[in-house]
Amino acid sequence: MHFYNSAARFRCPAAGCLLVITTGSAIMSADAQAPAQPAPAHTGGTRRPLRVEDLYRLQDVRSPERSPDGLWVAYTVGALDSAQDKAHTQLWMTSWDGATTVQLTTDTANESEPRWSPDGRYIGFLSARDNADETTQLWLMSRQGGEGIRVTNFSGDVDDYSWSPDGRRIALVVEDDPDAASTDSTRTDTSAAKARAAGTKPKPIVIDRFHFKEDIVGYLGKKRDHLYIFDVATHATRILTPGAFDEGDPSWSPDGRRLAFVSKRAPADVDRAENWDVYVVDTAPGSVPVQLTTWAGPDNPPTAGRLAWSPDGAAIAYVRGSADPKMNAYDQFQLAVVPASGGEPRVLTTPLDRGASEPQWSADGHAITVLVEDDRSVYPARVDAGSGTVTRLLPGPLVVAGISLGHDDALTALVSTDSTPPEVCAIEHGTVRRLTHRNDAWLAGIQLGTTEDFASRSKDGTDVHGILVKPARSMAGRRYPMLLRIHGGPNGQDQHDFSFERQLFAANGYLVISPNYRGSAGRGAQYQRAILADWGHKEVVDLLGAVDHVVAAGIADPAKLGIGGWSYGGILTDYTIATDPRFKAATSGAGSALQLSMYGEDEYILQYVAELGQPWEHPDLWIKLSYPFFHVTRITTPTLFLGGDKDFNVPLIGGEQMYQALRARNIPTQLIIYPGQFHGITRPSFRVDRLRRYLDWYAKYLVPELSTAARPSP
Repeated sequence: MHFYNSAARFRCPAAGCLLVITTGSAIMSADAQAPAQPAPAHTGGTRRPLRVEDLYRLQDVRSPERSPDGLWVAYTVGALDSAQDKAHTQLWMTSWDGATTVQLTTDTANESEPRWSPDGRYIGFLSARDNADETTQLWLMSRQGGEGIRVTNFSGDVDDYSWSPDGRRIALVVEDDPDAASTDSTRTDTSAAKARAAGTKPKPIVIDRFHFKEDIVGYLGKKRDHLYIFDVATHATRILTPGAFDEGDPSWSPDGRRLAFVSKRAPADVDRAENWDVYVVDTAPGSVPVQLTTWAGPDNPPTAGRLAWSPDGAAIAYVRGSADPKMNAYDQFQLAVVPASGGEPRVLTTPLDRGASEPQWSADGHAITVLVEDDRSVYPARVDAGSGTVTRLLPGPLVVAGISLGHDDALTALVSTDSTPPEVCAIEHGTVRRLTHRNDAWLAGIQLGTTEDFASRSKDGTDVHGILVKPARSMAGRRYPMLLRIHGGPNGQDQHDFSFERQLFAANGYLVISPNYRGSAGRGAQYQRAILADWGHKEVVDLLGAVDHVVAAGIADPAKLGIGGWSYGGILTDYTIATDPRFKAATSGAGSALQLSMYGEDEYILQYVAELGQPWEHPDLWIKLSYPFFHVTRITTPTLFLGGDKDFNVPLIGGEQMYQALRARNIPTQLIIYPGQFHGITRPSFRVDRLRRYLDWYAKYLVPELSTAARPSP
């Protein structure tokens, strides 16, 4: 489920143009708005409200890793370039005391995943720079500075890598595509363009797999992710795990003789299940992998963090999902430990009843640090490796990500709060010490809204928790126009991290509520699995209960209610406006309503078969879950539909069908198509455009006085 005039024809000859389909008397345009320039720096005086253009000033800090000597932290900083209409990400490093910061790369290509060599002399990173075929390769650069050197030249992308303890070898995860050899193409969605550039003809894509497409990757064909060993001195590579399997997450044993990894090798048709298992293989040529886990569900799937060897090499920590394939979309990972020589795994966090991820062993091997997703926060916790006792390491509402445990048991991590975007921090002795301040300067001049927790009671008695953001300087006793913004997933949560979108809506005078409806993470397995094969029912009950709560509290204007979301948030928007007519405006991004039409069209075939069964076997259930489309006559809410035309996650057809249905009924509607975009909208001008369209749509139907013409100029 979704980690979001009929005879007229529209053609857009300009590259990167934006296609807008609209109804009524609104304007139809084929041109994207010109990229905005960054706002000037704050020079003192009163703080101003957040603006759409401030998105160009927001810096995206990711992937912190502390050097082996503990003196430096490498990380990436991303920013949107309005002139080139691209996002650029460079490497930086900051001293552990926070006193010195150095920029390591200045290339306009994107760099990612900086990782230190064990002796601290080199930093590896992934980049597609200086690469005509746009594949991502491994680069190395000296810690002392200078240009990076490309050291791999695969026809497919290098997706991940891991240094051996002696620094002489690097384990690589490489996308192998047998069909790419003659075209030098690794992504089928761009193979034709690459083939033309290379002066060759594209080949047909032959599909014979059950699960055959994924967003961004495109049609899978015969693509598989395999492990390779790279020799740092000679640059020689050799494949370690050939075959019709996918592998990932390589992790070296402390003695450097073995490599742990995860692979999908069961059942016989590996594309029919999400059954990842943990394996160990000797790195000598000809070695045969040994399977360590036989759990029927996913063991350390790709989103769970790295496998972690104990310091003595005797055990491997990982996270485990449910053995029931029906729970794939509602999984709550548990921390487990398996002997590296084989044996029965031990699950340590069952009593916690919260999701755990990113395991890291303490230096003495007595404890494992994990991240815990818990009721609107994500915090680090230490789990006793013997008893399973869990100790929370940080208090307060916050979101921690990307943890790395040092030899001194201090954590390096990204930390975000309601008012601060993620920054690199040191976590020691229960306190957080900021090492980077990438967004402090421009945020110093911004008046942010006030973020609060709220709890509502649904009509069936369910206790629902959420996030509420009030406009800055909101006044007691006043009712505000309200926006119900719905997170995707559904396996996720709205949480106490910096949300540019929520703050932007609050800056424009809206009360914003984001409830964690049933199906959301952070409230336990039972809460998370409550919507199994029953989409758009209990979630809608919870969403409407949250709206009732803020209306009854006297802070939301019942005559000025808006709704919207992306991915499963867009899907729930469709369900909700087909259930209740109270909303005066809706935005449904990357959503779907006629679920029957998603079969074979999106990437969720495994979930559909496990959770719903085949449509021809259970047609009544599939039609029931297509409620918004078959009850479109109940929808009266003016709705803006949006999506990327390359989206294989929730394909654009979902929005197109609902747009067509509302258009047929003369309900005010508009369809925004972002060319060349996948499920996540990444082109800067399109991201800005989307925010502006949200504001204009809500203003038009909720508060006309806040329309573009009435709002002050940036």
